[in-house]
Amino acid sequence: MSREVLFSVTAKDCRFDYYRGSGKGGQHRNKTDSAVRCTHIESGAVGKAEDNRSQHKNKQTAFRRMAETQRFKDWHKIETARRLGRYVGIDDEVDRQMKRIRVEVKEGGKWVPDPAFT
Repeated sequence: MSREVLFSVTAKDCRFDYYRGSGKGGQHRNKTDSAVRCTHIESGAVGKAEDNRSQHKNKQTAFRRMAETQRFKDWHKIETARRLGRYVGIDDEVDRQMKRIRVEVKEGGKWVPDPAFT
């Protein structure tokens, strides 16, 4: 069974911010921007790294940590479904279900239907 690549996420899909790391390290830590923050633009997932003195290694670590976040995993599932055509109709179903929502507010210790939603 062969697998086909549906899509890939690369460094081009991310924004990298470089800054000085915090904590111990002395003179070297205070003069170099070796800490890295990787933000995936579409999902908003963020990964950070300031473990190494090497900016390059921190960039790789930050990218990996970003890809391991729950926010990125959720985006990945939705994007995969969308590209496979399984996402079609979900918006219609959400709209249909939203019409069935019942909103209640507490008045005098009792829950009653909210007049703004009836």
